[in-house]
Amino acid sequence: MTDTASPQNARHNPHDVDLTIRLTEAPGAPEYTFRLEAGDGAPSAASTLPDPAAALEAVRRHGEAIFFPKPGPPRLCTQQYGGPQTAIVTGWYLGREVNSRFSRTDGCEIARWRAMAPLLGGVAGSTGAI
Repeated sequence: MTDTASPQNARHNPHDVDLTIRLTEAPGAPEYTFRLEAGDGAPSAASTLPDPAAALEAVRRHGEAIFFPKPGPPRLCTQQYGGPQTAIVTGWYLGREVNSRFSRTDGCEIARWRAMAPLLGGVAGSTGAI
């Protein structure tokens, strides 16, 4: 098994977090792009999210489990629709490459969205919608 966080596999990046978020409210709607850049425990001035400190806290609290989920049994998700919003998060988190898609298509996806709402352009507790 390879340790993806090992120095030989980590991209050289002076920041602990360097993420780009592309949010679309509905099919055909304009795409919003945000950035979260952080190092030494604080967001940098290059961050463009409405609340970069809340976004960084969400990433620190949930990022490992959401960006790099461990394999396990299939999840049972409620079949509810939370809206047409989608978000793509790419970049780097603690030296590991991130490429995650978020949507609101069922209960499991809605929970992921709510956990990361500040990163997805919303404020803590919101849906992530602008």
